[in-house]
Amino acid sequence: MSSIKHAARRSLKRRLAVAGAITATALLLAACGSDDMDGMNHRSEPSPTASKKAGDGADPAPGAFNDADVAFAQGMIPHHQQAVEMSELADGRASDAEITALAAEIEKAQDPEITTMRSWLTAWGEPESADGSMPGMDHGSGGGSGEDGGSGAAGMMSDQDMRDLTTAKGADFDKKFARLMIAHHDGAVAMAQDERKNGENATAKKLAADVIKAQTAEIEQLNTILDRL
Repeated sequence: MSSIKHAARRSLKRRLAVAGAITATALLLAACGSDDMDGMNHRSEPSPTASKKAGDGADPAPGAFNDADVAFAQGMIPHHQQAVEMSELADGRASDAEITALAAEIEKAQDPEITTMRSWLTAWGEPESADGSMPGMDHGSGGGSGEDGGSGAAGMMSDQDMRDLTTAKGADFDKKFARLMIAHHDGAVAMAQDERKNGENATAKKLAADVIKAQTAEIEQLNTILDRL
């Protein structure tokens, strides 16, 4: 009888020991699981640095961009630069008041846009030109966009066009400026339309829309000026 009681006590002790081990293991697993979940929650939160970068408003062209956006900025920068250079020539050469006023407006509008597009390329980590040169600027050996036939890339003036405009005075300058700027603006509008169709960045596409609107209106104005000169 005593042996039976002794065996029962040993069996009870074994059951208590097993139950205790199970309880300890469960508590340990629960604690580890809690730690793991805390770690997962922490990793899922953006770092303070990332949050600051995303929300500081420093990006001049936020959001995704593609090759068309980059090409638009790289091509339009030298295009604008040439339009500004042409407009600067009007001072002291133009005789028509409307030509003088329009040239000043073109310079005023396009110079800041050059700075804007440069800031995009810097933010995107892209060079100002795809090949390290000024796109569209080397047209000295080809036909110009002016009266003597041919058309430069995207309406860009040839070296000869620029020389002719530089040496012109009075009514001769007014007519040359109007004809050359119409062709120049036609090229810019085509570039902007391509950006609207193929670009991805919202800021770049908005500027392209502005270019189309402004320069289409200026083309109409220049044609009206030519009709009366």
